[in-house]
Amino acid sequence: MGLSLAHGGHLTHGSPVSMSGKWFNVVPYKLNEKTGILDYDEIEKLAVKEKPKLIIAGATAYPRIIDFKIFGEIAKKVGAYFVADIAHVAGLVAVGLHPTPVGHADVITSTTHKTLRGPRSGFIMSTAELAQKIDRAVFPGIQGGPLEHIIAAKAVCFGEALKPEFKEYGKQVIKNSKALAEELSLDDGIELVTGGTDNHLSVIDLRNKLVTGKEVQNALDRVRITVNKNAIPNDPQPMILTSGIRIGPAAVTTRGLKEDEMIKIAHWILEIINNLNDEAVAKRVRAEVEDMILRYPVPGGELK
Repeated sequence: MGLSLAHGGHLTHGSPVSMSGKWFNVVPYKLNEKTGILDYDEIEKLAVKEKPKLIIAGATAYPRIIDFKIFGEIAKKVGAYFVADIAHVAGLVAVGLHPTPVGHADVITSTTHKTLRGPRSGFIMSTAELAQKIDRAVFPGIQGGPLEHIIAAKAVCFGEALKPEFKEYGKQVIKNSKALAEELSLDDGIELVTGGTDNHLSVIDLRNKLVTGKEVQNALDRVRITVNKNAIPNDPQPMILTSGIRIGPAAVTTRGLKEDEMIKIAHWILEIINNLNDEAVAKRVRAEVEDMILRYPVPGGELK
């Protein structure tokens, strides 16, 4: 059991286009139709009915807190292993800004980039009972030689996450995420999936704007604002187009941007959405975005 891809889950949580969906008999759970939020009572009912051997909690496009404790209780009730995928929220979990799955999950998986702000890589943690099996599955099962430079980069990443400054970074990410979402939601044609955000990302419902996520993604790319097209729950558009976009400020927070800049970014995004084919608007917005980029360079990449 994993969260449906169409409702914010990840490909690897049982989507039929992924090997996880090809190798296993998958029963997806979904978000509540009215609130767009995880319905733990319904998830438990589904688990009791289907009796899965493994339950995955985690998401790629879910802007709310995930209660890993409840998932762990559900898994124990039906005799399933519980895997927590914290790829997106690992940095927030590390500093106590999101509940931890430690003590509730049998296995915890994560990337080391996104909010953890490290290299493109990952890690797996588990109970002692499963450690040897997972080690052997990774090597020699699916992985060859290690990348020593990535291992070194992860060590630096974990070291940074132990510093007080990293918690301040996480707090600012959440502040920026909320400021960006709230400013976007002031436009009458914009709706936020779940009505807001508790973490580093928001999913924006564009249906009232009569544009697709792909159109908006491409238009924003041209003005140097990176978002990605994203399905909304019960999306009427195919996955190749989608009715939404996903956006988060983790990267720009690293550059030093705060709430005031989030408001400016929200205004630029709305200008592009509301003037999708106006080249004059796009040219002006791009110039303004590039001016901001120069004032907030990537740390270590300052112009000399």
